[in-house]
This record gives sequence, C-alpha cells and structure tokens, in this order.
Amino acid sequence: MKYAVAAAALFLTVSPALADKWDLSTMTCQQFISQDKSTIGIILSWLDAYYKDEDAPPVIDTEKFVQNAEKLGAYCAMNPQIGLITATDTLFGGD
Repeated sequence: MKYAVAAAALFLTVSPALADKWDLSTMTCQQFISQDKSTIGIILSWLDAYYKDEDAPPVIDTEKFVQNAEKLGAYCAMNPQIGLITATDTLFGGD
C-alpha cells in the first residue's frame, strides 16, 4: 500500500510535465536551461540513462549524476545556441 501511495505522489508531482513532448534532437542548450526544474530533472535522468553502456548495471551514481548535470549546465550556459544532443555528445561521448 505504501508503494502505491509513493508511486501516486510521484506521478502527481510530474504529471503537468508529462503533458508536453520534448524533441531533444532539436532542443538547444538555451531551451534546455530555460525549462522548469522538474523538466530539467526529467531530461537529465533520460540523458543519464541514454549515455550509459548497454551492459551497465542499473545503478544511479548520484555523485556522478550531479557532476554531469553541473558540467552540462555550465557548458550550455557558455554555448546557448548549440543543440542539446550535440552538447551531451561532446561532453559524454555519444556515438
């Protein structure tokens, strides 16, 4: 029961953001850093998973996550017109 309540609470906190669709392939760094905090968190979580090796264990390293988020935020602040995926490929080694 407590898990259902926690899941419902989580859904309610992100449900307004779920109404949107974000095409990260066309999003610029400026558009990314201009999003609200919850949207940035969702995008950062997706990016964290996207740049993990296929065989990586399902572990979230919060220290590395925060470091990467700060690195991306600083890079995007200095390069607002660059595409978000171009920025993340540059920083995190996309194919």
